[in-house]
Amino acid sequence: MAFTEKQSFGADPIAVRQTDHYQKEYAKTFVEKWDELIAWDSRAKSEGSFFIDLLKEHGAHKVLDVATGTGFHSVRLLEAGFDVTSADGSPEMLAQAFENAKNRGNILTTVQADWRWLNRDIHCEYDAVICLGNSFTHLFDERDRRKTLAEFYATLKHDGILIIDQRNYDSILDHGYSSKHKYYYCGQDVVAEPEHVDEGLARFRYSFPDKSVYHLNMFPLRKEYVRRLLHEVGFQRVETFGDFQATYRDEDPDFFIHVAHKKYEVDRKEDK
Repeated sequence: MAFTEKQSFGADPIAVRQTDHYQKEYAKTFVEKWDELIAWDSRAKSEGSFFIDLLKEHGAHKVLDVATGTGFHSVRLLEAGFDVTSADGSPEMLAQAFENAKNRGNILTTVQADWRWLNRDIHCEYDAVICLGNSFTHLFDERDRRKTLAEFYATLKHDGILIIDQRNYDSILDHGYSSKHKYYYCGQDVVAEPEHVDEGLARFRYSFPDKSVYHLNMFPLRKEYVRRLLHEVGFQRVETFGDFQATYRDEDPDFFIHVAHKKYEVDRKEDK
């Protein structure tokens, strides 16, 4: 398997706004530092049992993690007793996730898959699909986003749920960037901050203690836009949490977490 050793954005990095470019962004050297950025133990402490409790509350057992990354959530869910399939579009990420899981006494079931054709590679139905780590923002084209959500929808059982998160790009676009770095990126002396933001691009810079610097180009999704797309592809009800809380002011959270329900329920009041 060929690995990309270095990131490549060309002569004009802020002009790079293509979905498929993420393969070049998750270079092997960056992936090797990803766990330093996340800091598994600190993140587990800050996140608590939110996702585990949420999945159990909805009776989920069989879970598809479509944005496995280096395996943080897949491993946590495995250790909590869930049946987990770990998918990612980056072979570098999957290789690192498999090693991370093995070092913790777990064996991941991994699948390299492009979300837009997910059901070409995934042939089971799941109680839940999780797409975490702000990963959905790698899709720059609305057709790609709609196709991806339709693929997630199709792989769920009739009463399944999709859990998908995103940065609070509304706050970044409307009020500028500020972050408590309390929940998602917990590494010591690692700085993650935007280098450029406009309505079509959020280019983040990741600086590490050894002076190495990496970037990710992402689409700044607005909260209500994502909720609308989820409804339009068929999800019946969407709940949105802010930094793991059900009640929040829209400008406060660093991250939003959407829980989209596939189950059709008659005469249910509109969600909020």
